[in-house]
Amino acid sequence: MNYGIVSNWSKAPPPVPWVIICITMGSLLAKLAYTFLTPLEQQIMIEAAGAAPRATAHMLAQPLRAWPDAGLATLVTALFVHSGWAHLVGNLAYLWVFGVKVEQKLGAMYVMGVFFVGGALAHVMVALQLPQLETPVIGSSGAVSAMVGAYLGLFPSSRIGLFLPLGLYLQFARVPAVLVIGSWFTLQLVYSVFGPITGAVAWWTHLAGFVLGLMFAMLARALAQFRI
Repeated sequence: MNYGIVSNWSKAPPPVPWVIICITMGSLLAKLAYTFLTPLEQQIMIEAAGAAPRATAHMLAQPLRAWPDAGLATLVTALFVHSGWAHLVGNLAYLWVFGVKVEQKLGAMYVMGVFFVGGALAHVMVALQLPQLETPVIGSSGAVSAMVGAYLGLFPSSRIGLFLPLGLYLQFARVPAVLVIGSWFTLQLVYSVFGPITGAVAWWTHLAGFVLGLMFAMLARALAQFRI
């Protein structure tokens, strides 16, 4: 294999991750709109756009033709609404770290499926586990978790560059992706065990999204083996 300078310069630039960019812009615009609302209007926005597990469970019990009128759209709109900047920035950070490479590897349609379908199904899983919860669930945690799962399924042996604190200095190091994702997953588990009821919601959202993303990646790898 040739690792010469000429071959490196001859490589085409990676494709622009337009889906990740659009999701980021949509999330930021939704957060800015939320910020300029009054507290009452903010609550109305959360109730209108959020996916309440009880309402979702009620929707699932109805015929498919009745789903659009029973709140089906909230499974997607909830992904763009964040009540706090820390919640939004954290989700976007993971989306860019893991989502960009997934989109560059498999393309826009696939990453849209992972984000929107994975995020929506994560909300469905929460509704199945906590069908009596009336508090609307918002945020893209489930969708981002699906992206993390897809990344692990596509690049199980890759390494992620991180700045690690060593005393008074920051040292750049490439850490195995499975170790980074494992640490993130452990934090979600700890939070759900020792947190309030919102912790249980967060845990089921992250777990469902992660497993669904991993399944999407396994399916993509299986289909790639049959391409002519």
